[in-house]
Amino acid sequence: MRFKLIMALVDDSETDAVLDAARRAGATGATIINSARGEGLRPEKTFLGLSLTGQRDILLFVVEEHLSRVVLEEIATVGAFDQKSGTGIAVQIDIEDAVGLAHQIKEIEKEIEDQI
Repeated sequence: MRFKLIMALVDDSETDAVLDAARRAGATGATIINSARGEGLRPEKTFLGLSLTGQRDILLFVVEEHLSRVVLEEIATVGAFDQKSGTGIAVQIDIEDAVGLAHQIKEIEKEIEDQI
């Protein structure tokens, strides 16, 4: 079984909605890193050296490769990544090898058995 890592950077106010969307699309879990900071095309304004931007979260999903594009598209839709500037981004990366997923593989196999 092959896996992909989907990494999504979203406003902290959108984290729960993106997590729910990823689960609906087949993700079996996530790791969330809170309080990240990002900068887009135009740096945000500051006030006395303090940033006025909201906090972002980094969501990491290890997803079976047959489900990865569906998960990626679903979180992009819910997060409105392509509709509005500054809402977030998501990327997927091939995973060479992984351990610690044995308990999830049985569940994943049931879900994708007709796709493989």
